[in-house]
Amino acid sequence: MDKKEILERVKADGIKFVSYQFTDVTGTVKSVDAPVSRLEGALNDGVWFDGSSVEGFARIQESDMHLRLDADTYAVLPWSPAENKRARIFCDIYHPDGRPFEGDPRGVLRRMVEKATARGWVFNVGPEPEFFLFRRNGGSSIHPVPHDVGGYFDFSAQDEAVRVRTELMSALISMGLDVEVGHHEVALGQHEIDFRFADALRTADNVLTLKYTVKAIAAQNDLIASFMPKPVFGINGSGMHCHQSLFDIKTGKNLFFDAHDEFNLTQLAYGYIAGQLAHARGFTGIIAPSVNSYKRLVPGYEAPVYIGWAQVNRSALIRIPRHNPGMDKATRIELRCPDPSCNPYLAFAAILAAGMDGIDRGLEVPKPLTNVNVYDLDEADRRRLKIKSLPGSLLEALEEVDKDAVIKGALGEVVYSAFHRAKMEEWEAYRTNVSDWEVERYLETV
Repeated sequence: MDKKEILERVKADGIKFVSYQFTDVTGTVKSVDAPVSRLEGALNDGVWFDGSSVEGFARIQESDMHLRLDADTYAVLPWSPAENKRARIFCDIYHPDGRPFEGDPRGVLRRMVEKATARGWVFNVGPEPEFFLFRRNGGSSIHPVPHDVGGYFDFSAQDEAVRVRTELMSALISMGLDVEVGHHEVALGQHEIDFRFADALRTADNVLTLKYTVKAIAAQNDLIASFMPKPVFGINGSGMHCHQSLFDIKTGKNLFFDAHDEFNLTQLAYGYIAGQLAHARGFTGIIAPSVNSYKRLVPGYEAPVYIGWAQVNRSALIRIPRHNPGMDKATRIELRCPDPSCNPYLAFAAILAAGMDGIDRGLEVPKPLTNVNVYDLDEADRRRLKIKSLPGSLLEALEEVDKDAVIKGALGEVVYSAFHRAKMEEWEAYRTNVSDWEVERYLETV
Protein backbone atom coordinates (compact mmCIF):
# COMPACT_ATOMS: atom_id res chain seq x y z
CA MET A 1 0.00 0.00 0.00
CA ASP A 2 1.12 3.56 -0.62
CA LYS A 3 0.80 6.27 2.02
CA LYS A 4 -2.60 7.48 0.82
CA GLU A 5 -4.06 3.95 0.86
CA ILE A 6 -2.88 3.12 4.35
CA LEU A 7 -4.09 6.41 5.80
CA GLU A 8 -7.51 5.79 4.27
CA ARG A 9 -7.55 2.24 5.67
CA VAL A 10 -6.61 3.45 9.13
CA LYS A 11 -9.39 6.03 9.10
CA ALA A 12 -11.99 3.53 7.84
CA ASP A 13 -10.91 1.00 10.50
CA GLY A 14 -11.27 3.53 13.32
CA ILE A 15 -7.70 3.03 14.53
CA LYS A 16 -6.58 5.05 17.55
CA PHE A 17 -3.05 3.68 18.09
CA VAL A 18 -0.43 1.97 15.90
CA SER A 19 2.18 -0.51 17.13
CA TYR A 20 5.45 -0.43 15.16
CA GLN A 21 6.85 -3.93 15.63
CA PHE A 22 10.17 -5.79 15.28
CA THR A 23 11.94 -8.64 17.12
CA ASP A 24 15.10 -9.14 19.09
CA VAL A 25 17.45 -12.01 18.19
CA THR A 26 15.51 -14.54 20.27
CA GLY A 27 12.26 -13.80 18.41
CA THR A 28 10.56 -11.77 21.14
CA VAL A 29 8.27 -9.19 19.55
CA LYS A 30 9.06 -5.60 20.50
CA SER A 31 6.75 -2.66 19.92
CA VAL A 32 6.87 1.13 19.76
CA ASP A 33 3.31 2.42 20.15
CA ALA A 34 2.06 5.82 18.98
CA PRO A 35 -1.23 7.65 18.45
CA VAL A 36 -2.61 7.32 14.94
CA SER A 37 -2.09 11.05 14.45
CA ARG A 38 1.65 10.34 14.24
CA LEU A 39 1.30 7.70 11.50
CA GLU A 40 1.73 10.02 8.51
CA GLY A 41 4.98 11.35 9.96
CA ALA A 42 6.15 7.81 10.66
CA LEU A 43 5.44 6.80 7.05
CA ASN A 44 7.44 9.77 5.82
CA ASP A 45 10.34 9.81 8.24
CA GLY A 46 10.31 6.52 10.15
CA VAL A 47 10.40 6.19 13.93
CA TRP A 48 13.41 6.66 16.21
CA PHE A 49 13.90 4.49 19.30
CA ASP A 50 16.56 3.54 21.83
CA GLY A 51 17.96 0.10 20.98
CA SER A 52 20.47 -0.14 23.83
CA SER A 53 18.28 -2.41 25.98
CA VAL A 54 17.10 -4.75 23.22
CA GLU A 55 18.78 -8.18 23.09
CA GLY A 56 21.36 -8.15 20.32
CA PHE A 57 20.98 -4.48 19.44
CA ALA A 58 23.28 -1.50 19.85
CA ARG A 59 25.63 -0.59 22.66
CA ILE A 60 24.62 2.36 24.85
CA GLN A 61 27.03 4.74 23.13
CA GLU A 62 25.40 4.02 19.74
CA SER A 63 21.84 3.31 20.82
CA ASP A 64 19.76 5.37 18.38
CA MET A 65 17.90 3.14 15.94
CA HIS A 66 15.56 4.00 13.09
CA LEU A 67 12.43 2.01 12.21
CA ARG A 68 11.21 2.08 8.61
CA LEU A 69 7.63 0.90 8.19
CA ASP A 70 6.61 -1.95 5.86
CA ALA A 71 3.14 -0.62 5.04
CA ASP A 72 2.05 -3.91 3.45
CA THR A 73 2.10 -5.53 6.91
CA TYR A 74 -0.65 -3.27 8.28
CA ALA A 75 -3.27 -5.24 10.21
CA VAL A 76 -5.87 -4.45 12.87
CA LEU A 77 -5.33 -6.20 16.22
CA PRO A 78 -8.74 -7.87 16.60
CA TRP A 79 -8.58 -8.22 20.38
CA SER A 80 -8.02 -4.50 21.02
CA PRO A 81 -11.01 -2.64 22.56
CA ALA A 82 -13.17 -0.58 20.21
CA GLU A 83 -12.56 2.65 22.13
CA ASN A 84 -8.78 2.26 21.72
CA LYS A 85 -8.57 0.20 18.55
CA ARG A 86 -5.02 -0.66 17.57
CA ALA A 87 -3.21 -1.79 14.44
CA ARG A 88 0.29 -3.09 13.88
CA ILE A 89 2.93 -2.57 11.21
CA PHE A 90 6.18 -4.58 11.00
CA CYS A 91 9.34 -2.55 10.55
CA ASP A 92 12.90 -2.86 9.33
CA ILE A 93 15.71 -1.38 11.43
CA TYR A 94 18.37 1.05 10.23
CA HIS A 95 21.36 2.92 11.60
CA PRO A 96 21.06 6.72 11.93
CA ASP A 97 23.18 7.10 8.77
CA GLY A 98 20.68 5.06 6.72
CA ARG A 99 22.54 1.73 6.65
CA PRO A 100 20.49 -1.40 7.37
CA PHE A 101 21.15 -2.52 10.94
CA GLU A 102 23.12 -5.79 10.89
CA GLY A 103 21.43 -6.97 14.10
CA ASP A 104 17.88 -6.85 12.71
CA PRO A 105 16.58 -10.45 12.38
CA ARG A 106 14.07 -9.40 9.72
CA GLY A 107 16.94 -7.81 7.82
CA VAL A 108 18.92 -11.06 8.08
CA LEU A 109 16.14 -12.94 6.31
CA ARG A 110 15.62 -10.15 3.81
CA ARG A 111 19.29 -10.25 2.82
CA MET A 112 19.26 -14.04 2.50
CA VAL A 113 16.10 -13.92 0.38
CA GLU A 114 17.71 -11.30 -1.86
CA LYS A 115 20.47 -13.80 -2.66
CA ALA A 116 17.82 -16.22 -3.89
CA THR A 117 16.05 -13.43 -5.76
CA ALA A 118 19.29 -12.58 -7.57
CA ARG A 119 19.19 -16.10 -9.03
CA GLY A 120 15.59 -15.68 -10.14
CA TRP A 121 14.14 -17.75 -7.28
CA VAL A 122 11.28 -17.19 -4.85
CA PHE A 123 11.80 -19.03 -1.56
CA ASN A 124 8.40 -20.22 -0.31
CA VAL A 125 7.75 -21.59 3.16
CA GLY A 126 4.62 -23.19 4.60
CA PRO A 127 5.01 -23.76 8.36
CA GLU A 128 2.77 -25.89 10.60
CA PRO A 129 2.95 -24.31 14.08
CA GLU A 130 1.60 -26.44 16.93
CA PHE A 131 0.63 -25.13 20.36
CA PHE A 132 -1.10 -26.09 23.59
CA LEU A 133 -4.08 -24.51 25.31
CA PHE A 134 -3.98 -24.86 29.09
CA ARG A 135 -6.40 -23.93 31.84
CA ARG A 136 -5.00 -21.39 34.27
CA ASN A 137 -5.06 -23.91 37.12
CA GLY A 138 -5.81 -21.39 39.85
CA GLY A 139 -3.57 -18.75 38.34
CA SER A 140 -0.50 -21.02 38.17
CA SER A 141 1.16 -22.26 34.99
CA ILE A 142 3.82 -24.31 36.79
CA HIS A 143 1.80 -27.51 36.38
CA PRO A 144 -0.29 -26.85 33.26
CA VAL A 145 -3.66 -28.55 32.85
CA PRO A 146 -4.76 -29.27 29.23
CA HIS A 147 -7.84 -27.37 28.12
CA ASP A 148 -9.53 -30.47 26.63
CA VAL A 149 -9.45 -34.26 26.43
CA GLY A 150 -9.48 -34.53 22.63
CA GLY A 151 -7.13 -36.48 20.39
CA TYR A 152 -5.85 -36.23 16.82
CA PHE A 153 -8.49 -34.59 14.57
CA ASP A 154 -11.18 -35.13 17.25
CA PHE A 155 -14.44 -33.21 16.94
CA SER A 156 -17.47 -32.76 19.15
CA ALA A 157 -20.33 -30.38 18.48
CA GLN A 158 -20.14 -29.17 22.10
CA ASP A 159 -16.33 -29.15 22.24
CA GLU A 160 -15.09 -25.96 23.91
CA ALA A 161 -11.73 -26.42 22.19
CA VAL A 162 -13.41 -26.26 18.77
CA ARG A 163 -15.08 -22.98 19.71
CA VAL A 164 -11.80 -21.42 20.85
CA ARG A 165 -9.89 -22.72 17.83
CA THR A 166 -12.56 -21.30 15.51
CA GLU A 167 -12.26 -17.94 17.26
CA LEU A 168 -8.51 -18.08 16.80
CA MET A 169 -8.80 -18.84 13.07
CA SER A 170 -11.32 -16.00 12.59
CA ALA A 171 -8.93 -13.56 14.24
CA LEU A 172 -6.02 -14.70 12.08
CA ILE A 173 -8.08 -14.42 8.89
CA SER A 174 -9.04 -10.86 9.85
CA MET A 175 -5.32 -10.07 10.11
CA GLY A 176 -4.64 -11.26 6.57
CA LEU A 177 -3.45 -14.84 7.07
CA ASP A 178 -4.73 -17.28 4.46
CA VAL A 179 -5.74 -19.97 6.94
CA GLU A 180 -6.07 -23.42 5.38
CA VAL A 181 -6.96 -25.76 8.25
CA GLY A 182 -7.07 -25.95 12.01
CA HIS A 183 -7.34 -29.19 13.96
CA HIS A 184 -6.70 -30.93 17.23
CA GLU A 185 -3.27 -32.53 17.48
CA VAL A 186 -2.21 -35.79 19.13
CA ALA A 187 -1.75 -34.65 22.73
CA LEU A 188 -4.42 -33.39 25.14
CA GLY A 189 -4.89 -29.66 24.69
CA GLN A 190 -2.66 -29.56 21.60
CA HIS A 191 -3.69 -27.81 18.38
CA GLU A 192 -2.38 -26.82 14.97
CA ILE A 193 -3.42 -23.99 12.64
CA ASP A 194 -1.92 -24.02 9.15
CA PHE A 195 -1.88 -21.11 6.73
CA ARG A 196 -1.02 -21.09 3.04
CA PHE A 197 2.62 -20.94 2.02
CA ALA A 198 4.05 -17.61 0.90
CA ASP A 199 7.46 -16.04 0.34
CA ALA A 200 9.70 -16.49 3.36
CA LEU A 201 9.63 -12.90 4.63
CA ARG A 202 5.85 -12.68 4.62
CA THR A 203 5.61 -16.14 6.14
CA ALA A 204 7.94 -15.21 9.00
CA ASP A 205 5.76 -12.15 9.68
CA ASN A 206 2.74 -14.47 9.69
CA VAL A 207 4.31 -16.85 12.20
CA LEU A 208 4.82 -14.00 14.66
CA THR A 209 1.30 -12.77 13.99
CA LEU A 210 -0.11 -16.23 14.68
CA LYS A 211 1.81 -16.63 17.93
CA TYR A 212 0.79 -13.39 19.59
CA THR A 213 -2.75 -13.54 18.23
CA VAL A 214 -3.24 -17.05 19.62
CA LYS A 215 -1.88 -15.90 23.00
CA ALA A 216 -4.12 -12.81 23.09
CA ILE A 217 -7.34 -14.62 22.14
CA ALA A 218 -6.54 -17.47 24.54
CA ALA A 219 -6.08 -14.97 27.37
CA GLN A 220 -9.52 -13.50 26.60
CA ASN A 221 -10.87 -17.03 27.14
CA ASP A 222 -8.97 -17.33 30.46
CA LEU A 223 -6.56 -19.81 28.90
CA ILE A 224 -2.79 -19.98 28.49
CA ALA A 225 -1.55 -20.59 24.95
CA SER A 226 1.96 -22.02 24.87
CA PHE A 227 4.32 -22.58 21.96
CA MET A 228 6.79 -24.26 24.32
CA PRO A 229 8.23 -27.29 22.48
CA LYS A 230 7.69 -29.77 25.34
CA PRO A 231 5.41 -28.41 28.08
CA VAL A 232 4.28 -31.78 29.47
CA PHE A 233 6.43 -34.84 30.13
CA GLY A 234 5.38 -38.12 28.53
CA ILE A 235 3.28 -36.76 25.64
CA ASN A 236 4.05 -35.29 22.22
CA GLY A 237 5.67 -31.89 22.04
CA SER A 238 4.94 -29.04 19.63
CA GLY A 239 6.85 -28.71 16.38
CA MET A 240 6.71 -26.36 13.42
CA HIS A 241 7.31 -28.50 10.34
CA CYS A 242 8.44 -26.26 7.48
CA HIS A 243 7.39 -27.06 3.91
CA GLN A 244 9.77 -25.43 1.41
CA SER A 245 10.04 -24.89 -2.32
CA LEU A 246 11.76 -22.63 -4.85
CA PHE A 247 9.73 -21.00 -7.63
CA ASP A 248 10.89 -19.20 -10.77
CA ILE A 249 10.26 -15.46 -10.35
CA LYS A 250 9.33 -14.85 -13.99
CA THR A 251 7.28 -17.93 -14.84
CA GLY A 252 5.91 -18.96 -11.44
CA LYS A 253 7.12 -22.51 -12.15
CA ASN A 254 7.93 -24.78 -9.23
CA LEU A 255 11.65 -25.47 -9.59
CA PHE A 256 11.40 -28.57 -7.37
CA PHE A 257 8.97 -30.46 -9.66
CA ASP A 258 10.06 -33.05 -12.23
CA ALA A 259 7.33 -35.27 -13.66
CA HIS A 260 9.84 -37.94 -14.76
CA ASP A 261 11.60 -38.46 -11.44
CA GLU A 262 10.72 -41.27 -9.02
CA PHE A 263 9.98 -38.73 -6.28
CA ASN A 264 8.91 -35.99 -8.73
CA LEU A 265 11.93 -33.92 -7.70
CA THR A 266 14.44 -31.98 -9.80
CA GLN A 267 18.20 -32.08 -9.39
CA LEU A 268 17.89 -28.60 -7.88
CA ALA A 269 15.60 -30.03 -5.21
CA TYR A 270 17.98 -32.91 -4.49
CA GLY A 271 20.87 -30.47 -4.08
CA TYR A 272 18.74 -28.38 -1.75
CA ILE A 273 17.86 -31.46 0.35
CA ALA A 274 21.51 -32.53 0.46
CA GLY A 275 22.49 -29.10 1.75
CA GLN A 276 19.96 -29.23 4.55
CA LEU A 277 21.08 -32.71 5.56
CA ALA A 278 24.73 -31.61 5.49
CA HIS A 279 24.01 -28.59 7.72
CA ALA A 280 21.30 -30.14 9.90
CA ARG A 281 23.50 -30.33 12.98
CA GLY A 282 24.67 -26.79 12.29
CA PHE A 283 21.26 -25.16 12.00
CA THR A 284 19.48 -27.13 14.74
CA GLY A 285 20.50 -24.56 17.36
CA ILE A 286 18.71 -21.89 15.30
CA ILE A 287 15.51 -23.76 14.45
CA ALA A 288 15.24 -25.49 17.87
CA PRO A 289 16.82 -22.78 20.03
CA SER A 290 15.64 -23.40 23.60
CA VAL A 291 16.75 -25.74 26.37
CA ASN A 292 13.26 -27.21 26.22
CA SER A 293 13.57 -27.95 22.48
CA TYR A 294 15.75 -30.95 23.27
CA LYS A 295 13.08 -32.48 25.50
CA ARG A 296 11.01 -32.72 22.29
CA LEU A 297 13.81 -33.95 20.01
CA VAL A 298 13.95 -37.45 21.49
CA PRO A 299 12.90 -40.77 19.91
CA GLY A 300 9.36 -42.02 20.46
CA TYR A 301 7.19 -38.91 20.15
CA GLU A 302 7.08 -38.31 16.36
CA ALA A 303 9.75 -35.61 16.50
CA PRO A 304 12.65 -36.39 14.12
CA VAL A 305 16.06 -37.05 15.62
CA TYR A 306 17.97 -38.84 12.87
CA ILE A 307 19.38 -37.11 9.77
CA GLY A 308 17.95 -38.59 6.61
CA TRP A 309 15.17 -38.17 4.06
CA ALA A 310 12.29 -40.23 2.68
CA GLN A 311 8.88 -39.91 1.10
CA VAL A 312 6.55 -41.57 3.58
CA ASN A 313 8.88 -42.20 6.52
CA ARG A 314 7.97 -39.78 9.30
CA SER A 315 11.01 -40.81 11.35
CA ALA A 316 13.17 -39.04 8.74
CA LEU A 317 14.32 -35.47 9.21
CA ILE A 318 13.10 -34.46 5.73
CA ARG A 319 9.93 -35.91 4.25
CA ILE A 320 8.76 -35.61 0.64
CA PRO A 321 4.94 -35.30 0.58
CA ARG A 322 3.33 -37.42 -2.13
CA HIS A 323 2.67 -35.70 -5.45
CA ASN A 324 -0.93 -35.34 -6.56
CA PRO A 325 -1.51 -35.22 -10.35
CA GLY A 326 -2.12 -31.68 -11.55
CA MET A 327 -0.69 -30.20 -8.34
CA ASP A 328 2.83 -29.45 -9.58
CA LYS A 329 3.10 -26.28 -7.51
CA ALA A 330 2.54 -28.31 -4.35
CA THR A 331 5.78 -30.27 -4.79
CA ARG A 332 7.91 -29.46 -1.77
CA ILE A 333 10.14 -30.80 0.95
CA GLU A 334 9.12 -30.91 4.62
CA LEU A 335 11.74 -30.23 7.29
CA ARG A 336 10.38 -31.72 10.51
CA CYS A 337 12.80 -30.60 13.24
CA PRO A 338 11.96 -26.87 13.71
CA ASP A 339 9.82 -25.88 16.67
CA PRO A 340 7.76 -22.74 17.31
CA SER A 341 10.14 -21.33 19.94
CA CYS A 342 12.47 -20.23 17.13
CA ASN A 343 12.84 -16.76 15.69
CA PRO A 344 11.27 -17.43 12.25
CA TYR A 345 13.42 -14.83 10.50
CA LEU A 346 16.63 -16.51 11.62
CA ALA A 347 15.26 -20.03 11.17
CA PHE A 348 14.18 -19.44 7.56
CA ALA A 349 17.46 -17.67 6.75
CA ALA A 350 19.44 -20.62 8.14
CA ILE A 351 17.56 -23.35 6.28
CA LEU A 352 17.67 -21.38 3.02
CA ALA A 353 21.43 -20.89 3.39
CA ALA A 354 21.86 -24.63 3.98
CA GLY A 355 19.81 -25.56 0.93
CA MET A 356 21.55 -23.07 -1.34
CA ASP A 357 24.95 -24.32 -0.19
CA GLY A 358 23.94 -27.84 -1.21
CA ILE A 359 22.95 -26.57 -4.65
CA ASP A 360 26.11 -24.51 -5.07
CA ARG A 361 28.44 -27.37 -4.09
CA GLY A 362 26.53 -29.97 -6.08
CA LEU A 363 26.02 -32.16 -3.02
CA GLU A 364 24.36 -35.52 -3.59
CA VAL A 365 21.64 -36.87 -1.36
CA PRO A 366 22.23 -40.18 0.43
CA LYS A 367 19.85 -43.04 -0.22
CA PRO A 368 16.35 -42.38 1.13
CA LEU A 369 15.28 -44.09 4.34
CA THR A 370 12.61 -46.12 2.56
CA ASN A 371 10.74 -48.66 4.68
CA VAL A 372 13.09 -48.07 7.59
CA ASN A 373 11.86 -46.93 10.99
CA VAL A 374 15.08 -45.40 12.28
CA TYR A 375 13.75 -45.50 15.85
CA ASP A 376 13.83 -49.32 15.66
CA LEU A 377 17.51 -49.44 14.71
CA ASP A 378 20.24 -49.83 17.29
CA GLU A 379 23.35 -47.69 17.31
CA ALA A 380 25.39 -50.22 15.33
CA ASP A 381 22.76 -50.34 12.55
CA ARG A 382 22.62 -46.54 12.38
CA ARG A 383 26.43 -46.40 12.16
CA ARG A 384 26.40 -48.99 9.37
CA LEU A 385 23.80 -46.98 7.45
CA LYS A 386 25.72 -43.73 8.19
CA ILE A 387 22.69 -42.17 9.84
CA LYS A 388 23.75 -39.31 12.09
CA SER A 389 21.59 -37.72 14.77
CA LEU A 390 20.72 -34.16 15.73
CA PRO A 391 22.39 -32.55 18.76
CA GLY A 392 21.03 -33.82 22.07
CA SER A 393 21.11 -30.57 24.02
CA LEU A 394 21.15 -26.83 23.51
CA LEU A 395 24.83 -26.70 24.45
CA GLU A 396 25.74 -29.35 21.86
CA ALA A 397 23.62 -27.53 19.27
CA LEU A 398 25.35 -24.21 19.95
CA GLU A 399 28.74 -25.91 19.57
CA GLU A 400 27.61 -27.24 16.17
CA VAL A 401 26.40 -23.80 15.04
CA ASP A 402 29.77 -22.38 15.99
CA LYS A 403 31.50 -24.90 13.66
CA ASP A 404 29.22 -24.19 10.68
CA ALA A 405 30.55 -21.28 8.64
CA VAL A 406 27.56 -21.32 6.24
CA ILE A 407 24.97 -20.92 9.00
CA LYS A 408 27.04 -18.31 10.86
CA GLY A 409 27.53 -16.45 7.59
CA ALA A 410 23.79 -16.41 6.93
CA LEU A 411 23.14 -14.80 10.32
CA GLY A 412 26.02 -12.35 10.09
CA GLU A 413 28.56 -11.61 12.81
CA VAL A 414 26.38 -9.18 14.79
CA VAL A 415 23.32 -11.42 15.01
CA TYR A 416 25.33 -14.60 15.53
CA SER A 417 27.31 -13.11 18.42
CA ALA A 418 24.18 -11.76 20.09
CA PHE A 419 22.28 -15.00 19.57
CA HIS A 420 25.13 -17.15 20.89
CA ARG A 421 25.54 -14.91 23.95
CA ALA A 422 21.82 -15.00 24.76
CA LYS A 423 21.57 -18.76 24.37
CA MET A 424 24.70 -19.47 26.42
CA GLU A 425 23.17 -17.39 29.21
CA GLU A 426 20.02 -19.53 28.90
CA TRP A 427 22.11 -22.71 29.07
CA GLU A 428 24.03 -21.51 32.15
CA ALA A 429 20.77 -20.60 33.92
CA TYR A 430 19.40 -24.07 33.13
CA ARG A 431 22.63 -25.83 34.10
CA THR A 432 22.78 -24.22 37.54
CA ASN A 433 19.07 -24.42 38.36
CA VAL A 434 17.89 -27.12 40.78
CA SER A 435 14.76 -28.71 39.27
CA ASP A 436 11.79 -30.40 40.96
CA TRP A 437 12.94 -33.69 39.39
CA GLU A 438 16.33 -33.45 41.12
CA VAL A 439 14.78 -32.70 44.50
CA GLU A 440 12.30 -35.57 44.18
CA ARG A 441 15.02 -38.00 43.09
CA TYR A 442 17.89 -37.08 45.38
CA LEU A 443 16.68 -35.24 48.48
CA GLU A 444 16.07 -38.33 50.59
CA THR A 445 18.05 -40.94 48.64
CA VAL A 446 21.58 -39.56 48.75
